[in-house]
Amino acid sequence: MGSDAPPALELAEYTTRVFDGIRLAEADRRLLADGSLDARLRLRELRGERLEVTAAQYVGTVRLEAAEIRVVPKYLGGDLDVLRMVDHAWGGVRELLPTTQGLAGGRPSLRDLVCLMVVEHGERLLRHGVRRDYVPVEDDLRVVRGRLLPVRQLLVHHGRPDLLACRFEEHEADVLDNRICAEALAVAARTARDGGVRARARRTAGPFARHAPTPLGDVRPALASVTYHRHNEHYRPAHLWAGLLLTGGGLDGLFAPGPLASRAFLIDMNRLFEAFVTRLLEDGARGSGLRAEGQSSRSGVLFDERVGKSYGAVRPDVLVSGLRFGRPYRLPVDVKYKLYGEKKLSPEDLYQASLYAHALGRQADGGPPACVLVHPGRAGSGGHRVAVRTLEGAVTGRVRAVPLDLRAVLAELGGPDPRSVPARLFREVTG
Repeated sequence: MGSDAPPALELAEYTTRVFDGIRLAEADRRLLADGSLDARLRLRELRGERLEVTAAQYVGTVRLEAAEIRVVPKYLGGDLDVLRMVDHAWGGVRELLPTTQGLAGGRPSLRDLVCLMVVEHGERLLRHGVRRDYVPVEDDLRVVRGRLLPVRQLLVHHGRPDLLACRFEEHEADVLDNRICAEALAVAARTARDGGVRARARRTAGPFARHAPTPLGDVRPALASVTYHRHNEHYRPAHLWAGLLLTGGGLDGLFAPGPLASRAFLIDMNRLFEAFVTRLLEDGARGSGLRAEGQSSRSGVLFDERVGKSYGAVRPDVLVSGLRFGRPYRLPVDVKYKLYGEKKLSPEDLYQASLYAHALGRQADGGPPACVLVHPGRAGSGGHRVAVRTLEGAVTGRVRAVPLDLRAVLAELGGPDPRSVPARLFREVTG
């Protein structure tokens, strides 16, 4: 970046810092006026050109005229670890991830790292040849091709036998799969701050723009409309990274379209940690005789007796179920992005876990039902075990906390035996 680039302000998630010598531009104030950013990153101007920044559980960057604000992960080694979590949660292509050695020339922001992933997948698709498909086309020709359009012919070319309105199919690359990649590469080429990433994005964006010149339009409906099959399944990871960049870092919707969406790139670590743990448990359940289902909704647990209908659904983050020792077994798992190794479980989380245990839990040995809380933490830290008892002392349920050392787990997932990690976590969770 040039000498006139705004200063970079860095703070960790869940912290507040005051930065001196920062005065928001009037354009920045207008941009932030609607409050759509406040739940993710709160900015407050103080006297004497000082800016107070309060971060929640979102990591990434917000670019303003006065400064670029970077929120870094608190429980991880850095932005590369966030990238690895995203990739594993999606079941991505691990060999395409950048390494510390590959980034020795600088320290790109999380947004630039996502731009790099968009470029890596774009280059990969170009090497293998971009997908082509038959696209319906309507045109006026001198000879019939495909099917003649009689209504159009009559209304537009009445009395003109030299021009024939036809509908036919062209085999071309200007299809939705390539338009998504072309749009993301164009954004990366325009906005990446790292010079090396920006240069690679420009080199890759050019060929894609020629293959798919039609504008993508509204990003979210376009991404939602993609149907994967054997001809385009290999585009899925490229679309996931493209969607992450084009939607401002939201694993689901983050911002409505508008100026702030192009300036903010923030990933919700709560949702990412949940997706990451869910993937680990799903992988760890394979071969165990049990299955792990993410966001498994169960209606009828809460029942309105007055009207005789379900009051609402109960949806644990993960539900482990099946036969264990030949008997029915169910274990709800709640995933919390909280450092419970250093503090007590909150009453709210205990109440929720207790409901899951009583409503959904079932031990194969007939013992009190249980729920497990998975949270970030060093191996061996925390390990809370809370019994739910009646006033007479009878145990009716249990809540058990299992810490997940994110740095160690990510290092192992990048090692020679990554399959041992989900299997070990699954054993710890199921006890």
